[in-house]
Amino acid sequence: MVWVDVRSILPTPSLAAMLTAMRTDDLDFELPAELIAQAPPERRGSSRLLHYRPADQSIEHLMFSDLPRLLRAGDVLVFNDTKVLPARLRLRKATGGGIDGLFIAELRRGLWRVLLRNMGSGPSAVGAILAFDSEPSRHMVVRRGMGAGEFEVEVSGDEPAAAVLTRVGRMPLPPYIHRGRGADDRDDLDRQRYQTVYAQSSGSVAAPTAGLHFTDELLAGLTAAGIDRAMVTLHVGMGTFKPITSDRLEDHVMHEERYEIGPAAAGLLNDAARAGRRIVAVGTTAARVLESHPAGEPWTESAGTTSIFIYPPYQWKHVGALLTNFHLPRSTLIALVAAMTGLDEQRRIYGEAIARRYRFFSYGDAMLIG
Repeated sequence: MVWVDVRSILPTPSLAAMLTAMRTDDLDFELPAELIAQAPPERRGSSRLLHYRPADQSIEHLMFSDLPRLLRAGDVLVFNDTKVLPARLRLRKATGGGIDGLFIAELRRGLWRVLLRNMGSGPSAVGAILAFDSEPSRHMVVRRGMGAGEFEVEVSGDEPAAAVLTRVGRMPLPPYIHRGRGADDRDDLDRQRYQTVYAQSSGSVAAPTAGLHFTDELLAGLTAAGIDRAMVTLHVGMGTFKPITSDRLEDHVMHEERYEIGPAAAGLLNDAARAGRRIVAVGTTAARVLESHPAGEPWTESAGTTSIFIYPPYQWKHVGALLTNFHLPRSTLIALVAAMTGLDEQRRIYGEAIARRYRFFSYGDAMLIG
């Protein structure tokens, strides 16, 4: 397996100069709060689908079940098969005060990186003992502060993080989805629906949401229509939905995420490249994996980290079409969409989606560009 650090792949000087023109406020838009989906549709796959055709800049309003007829025989759909961990934690100090936490990574067995809200960052935090609300016999000890609310903690017991989180964690829904602490809490629902049906590799703290619409039946229908699919893995980190706070996009520091391309996916992508078949990225995470690969080089089994930031006027190397949800203003995700449609068209598409009352964000509706 080859390890790649894609930070070494830099844009050409002429392209780098062009990128300086993009301002973050170009990605702003007004969204009525009632269009932010708070729950998945009653049936998986029953979402709406906006189809944008770049060739003639046309927009068609459909259902997600129409997807197979919009694709071409021979297309290769590339999915992100990461699995979301129940990473949100409810903890309690020795004094009885509650602390909200978020698991970020397992550094080794029993040593985690976590985000702790309202923990403080001074020396007094080090050595603090926090018990898990739902399993008081298990605790974590804060060993080191890492800044910005992140800590290294030592967790009691000898189980891997995934096993512990399955019992004590809750699904890490984005902050715009509100779940109460009482009887209306729907973590059981979210464990099913904030997860793709093809999720395999545990490691994400957020879902690759474009994949949430797929059902086993729809996947079978795509296969019957002659549409291939490849699985890659990108473990979605906490920075994915972080708004861009810098005035210029070029000043934004992109988060780094781990990815893998297995031998089966590499072989299929090589076949597609040789035959000139279209590669369709299912979601921005799959798109980032694909575009982290250098142009003109054969695909190989590989793993590494990527911090690629895609925004206008990015020149796409591999992705010919994109399936995605509707994203937050001033986010890296909407910047990627604008890189595929052009900024003016992205604004027009989103304006029409709002006028047509599409559901936005993680549990919302979908858009096919291509």
